[in-house]
Amino acid sequence: MIRSASTRAAGVAATVTAAALLLSACGSPSERGEGGGADEEGLTTLRIGATPVPHAEILEFVDENLAADAGLSVEVVEYTDYNQPNAALAEGELDANYYQTVPFLEEYLEGNPDADLSWVSDVHVEAFGIYADEVDDLADLPEGAQIGVPNDAANMARALDLLAAEDVITLSEDAGGTPSVDDIEDSPLGVSVTPVEAAQLPRSLEDLDAAVVNGNYALEAGLPESANALAWESSEDNPYANGLVVRSEDAGSEDLATLDELLHSDEVRDFMEERWQGIVIPAEGTPSE
Repeated sequence: MIRSASTRAAGVAATVTAAALLLSACGSPSERGEGGGADEEGLTTLRIGATPVPHAEILEFVDENLAADAGLSVEVVEYTDYNQPNAALAEGELDANYYQTVPFLEEYLEGNPDADLSWVSDVHVEAFGIYADEVDDLADLPEGAQIGVPNDAANMARALDLLAAEDVITLSEDAGGTPSVDDIEDSPLGVSVTPVEAAQLPRSLEDLDAAVVNGNYALEAGLPESANALAWESSEDNPYANGLVVRSEDAGSEDLATLDELLHSDEVRDFMEERWQGIVIPAEGTPSE
């Protein structure tokens, strides 16, 4: 049965809420010898996997400006492939990762049932955008336009929802919460939707009429400055927030809880808003909400 993103998010949130009750009883992964341990300054090192923009930059800001005062040192391990950070976390190579959404995590866990990972909290939303090199308005898309979308199920669904919201396509009523290209029922312009590996979409744009691109990859490629943004995903009640993920056995770690608090600090919020005006949007609320 296909579940909606909000239903799946509620299920994951319930798991994390229960795990949070263990905060006082569990030490950090590093204290148990799984992380980097304490350095000469007495700081606990946490290895966090992240994609370069904006996640790694946000973590580096935390490390340079906030972590030491909280007793932490954040070692950022960068990845460009979406599946590697979850595999590395499940195998104990990382203490946490920060790069994905709840629907993406759910999709990964369904395909990797032995990976016991848990969502901690929403940190920020990256607005998906429809970008084009030659066209500067959706109304000017040509007949039979070729549009690229991410080829992983969670992000493809998100891209198709945006295209449907902008009346570029119509999705079938029974598409459910994770529509695929097979659920495209109609298109006024007869557009062709082509799945492409998400990281490759910015480079593929020269061969496409438009592409729906993940916020982090759009930022890495400089698309907001170099390409035309035809439409933006709404951030209101958006179920696709990016957040911190840990192994379920570490969900009660005090050090990881401290890192999560730092990611929700006013300093980080201000950094996001100033650095990526309107593209990287701090998630509403705090870790405890």
